[in-house]
Amino acid sequence: MKKTLITLTMLSSMAAAAQTQINPQAGLTFQSLTQEPDGINYKAEMGWQLGLDARFGDKLFIQPGAFLGRSVTAVTQTITSQDGATANLVYEDDLVRTSLKLRAMLGYRVLDTYQFDIRLMLGPSYDVLMSVDDRDDKLGWNKGDFNTGLWNLEAGVGFDMGLFTLAPTASFGMSRAFKDNPVLSEIDSKYMSYGLTLGFNIGNDD
Repeated sequence: MKKTLITLTMLSSMAAAAQTQINPQAGLTFQSLTQEPDGINYKAEMGWQLGLDARFGDKLFIQPGAFLGRSVTAVTQTITSQDGATANLVYEDDLVRTSLKLRAMLGYRVLDTYQFDIRLMLGPSYDVLMSVDDRDDKLGWNKGDFNTGLWNLEAGVGFDMGLFTLAPTASFGMSRAFKDNPVLSEIDSKYMSYGLTLGFNIGNDD
């Protein structure tokens, strides 16, 4: 996966002399976790992202990018009493993560007209975890419980309308979210994220 990211980055530099666009963007993220352990429920909440990507090429293009994001996942933990008579304890908190996403996608324009384009994109990304917080301090998780570098598979659809670009995306986690320590080794959860960005097309699109 790492070699694939390096290869796509090198190809983007070679294609710089061809059709080139820079696309600053901002938008929303919705991030949850897969494979919920017993007694824990995950639910994606709204977060934000801000960054830019570049496109090198015409019909077939390379699209590297970098995005700073803050994602929120609502976590509900239920602790069942052993005696059956005591009420279950339910803890609810928001898990908040700030990360830098680096991605290198390969894209293809399935529709290319003067006023409207549709693009399909697919490729790897790498998330650098910068901070972790639980808002109400009920979970007891912190940055040290999470892997700080994670690989993902990214997929998206892009819509270009003149100067504006709109892109819904999905990110499928390939790496374990939690570190492999004795306390968390049985939690095999991975990130599952959805995003939506709105931005501007700057540069040559002839």
